[in-house]
Amino acid sequence: MLQERIEGKWLASFRRVFALNGIQQGSTVALISETQSRPVLVHLAELALYDLGADFCMLKMPSPPQTAPVPVKGTGTSLAIQHNRAAIEAMKQCEIVVDCTVEGMIHSPEWPEVEAAGGRILVVTNEHPEILERTEPKAWLGPKVDLGVQMLQAASQMRVTSKAGTDLTIDIRDAPCGGTAGFGTTPGHVAHWPGGLCLAFPGPNTVNGRIVMDVGDMNLTFKTYLSSQIDFTVENDFVTEIKGRGLDAELFRDYMAAWDDPKAYGFSHVGWGMNPDARWVSGALYDKRDMQAVEFRAWAGNFLWSTGANQYAGRFTEGHFDLPMRACTIELDGEAVVVEGVLQGELAR
Repeated sequence: MLQERIEGKWLASFRRVFALNGIQQGSTVALISETQSRPVLVHLAELALYDLGADFCMLKMPSPPQTAPVPVKGTGTSLAIQHNRAAIEAMKQCEIVVDCTVEGMIHSPEWPEVEAAGGRILVVTNEHPEILERTEPKAWLGPKVDLGVQMLQAASQMRVTSKAGTDLTIDIRDAPCGGTAGFGTTPGHVAHWPGGLCLAFPGPNTVNGRIVMDVGDMNLTFKTYLSSQIDFTVENDFVTEIKGRGLDAELFRDYMAAWDDPKAYGFSHVGWGMNPDARWVSGALYDKRDMQAVEFRAWAGNFLWSTGANQYAGRFTEGHFDLPMRACTIELDGEAVVVEGVLQGELAR
């Protein structure tokens, strides 16, 4: 396992990313973490904020108890704030929240109030610093992600196909769309590091078809590559059947059933990755403890779908899967933006 200590190169990377997010002399910043946060990330963030001259405070929350029926290593949102008024009010006084919680606050119940006060957020995901260094956000990626989001917003339908058998249709009319290149400077902006993602959150009764996850596709909740196919039937936003004889399908079915919550089978979001510095192969080179696996949501040309909470469809659940796939073709109103896992046109580097 790599050593988790302060390295000059990692500190320099944090300074560059924070500056790209508009942090400078006098910027008001809340650095939020929890007791189970990766200490080296909090320390690097603290030193970078100091070097840039930010006016910052540090909030450390106790990690909440586990209440789920199964082990949870990825819920999609941090529960660390626990509606603590002092923490919420402190964040509301700041221009930007640097988020080093284990899961990230973007979908947390407290974030809308902070966002409404004019704050923006940079989520430093719970990765080993070497992963963050390698996927450091770059300014040139911003216009590419913005273009992808604009294409989603202008489209009525997304269709996803693959040689493995996927054929999925999503009505994205009026679907909230977003993305992040890993930086932003306007009030309310949301940024992830690693970044590079274009997403749509489908509304009720808009997702139908079949998804066939193939060998080498990824289950980010388990932080594993698939070694066998999983065949999903999707009807009106919900996975209604999970077929497959391998261990991957069996584990998926068991984990889903453990929640005893029909909403866990619903769709959360769909989209694709944009970051050429995020690499599919990386999961073969790190221990599970080293990674939160956010990199795999962002590798260029993947099709990413997710089950779980979707506030825009009125569904809330702790059950959550992020599932990036290779070699898919993604079309928006018949125009291909990804062909067999390769970005097309102006979206390509």
